[in-house]
Amino acid sequence: MAAIDGLPPLREVIATHGLAAKKSLGQNFLLDLNLTAKIARQAGDLSGCDVLEIGPGPGGLTRGLLSEGARKVLAIEKDARCLPALAEVAAHYPGRLQVIEGDALQIDPLAHLTPPIRVAANLPYNVGTELLVRWLTPPEWPPFWESLTLMFQREVAERIVAAPGSKAYGRLALLASWRAEARIAISLPPEAFTPPPKVSSAVVHLTALPEPRYPADPKVLERVVAQAFNQRRKMLRAALKGLAPDLEDRLLASGIKPTDRAETVGLEQFCALARNIAAG
Repeated sequence: MAAIDGLPPLREVIATHGLAAKKSLGQNFLLDLNLTAKIARQAGDLSGCDVLEIGPGPGGLTRGLLSEGARKVLAIEKDARCLPALAEVAAHYPGRLQVIEGDALQIDPLAHLTPPIRVAANLPYNVGTELLVRWLTPPEWPPFWESLTLMFQREVAERIVAAPGSKAYGRLALLASWRAEARIAISLPPEAFTPPPKVSSAVVHLTALPEPRYPADPKVLERVVAQAFNQRRKMLRAALKGLAPDLEDRLLASGIKPTDRAETVGLEQFCALARNIAAG
């Protein structure tokens, strides 16, 4: 595939630097630079934005974000093997790419970014869900980010945008709809990646709402929802046992029948329950 920016094609970059994808790091590389540019465009007009990217690997999406006009990209990469390839990208875009080696779960990116900030990433499969939950549940809202444009396994993407009552509806859908608008922007087959994963993938775009749809303490809501959907076939009075001594009364006060199952309960009721639990 021809380069989009005068830099070598990604297959050449990978061969030059010996960047075979590591399963232990959840790596699957996108080599089609036209496709990575298309993903970058899903994040919107980047010309006045800093962009946080997690797990850039050999730099395919990084190059897409920069070629689409991102003011600055902060790329956090755990795999030291990728740093020389990313250094070549940084040299091609002077002053616009900063690379930090380390674990995205341990690094605070805000010291290196200037608002407005967007997040765009082909997330490593083994940390993607945890990062999303963190970005959706900070103590204060609005968050540091305006939007998230993230690659997930297709099954995870469907769980993020699922409607109440559907098979995929659960913790991720509730947390996403609580504070954001979420949609699937692009679907990708396994053969788009090297090596091809066993499942299809999808890019999800989430736009932060100015304020949550309903008031709730994020830590309490996350705990309630996680416990409720951990045992989704159980009635909520059993699934949430231990959250409060008078749980059934609190469920009823929140508009939830104790015999309801989690997948039948909407966001407004879960937020009401989180407020009731938080009230002590």
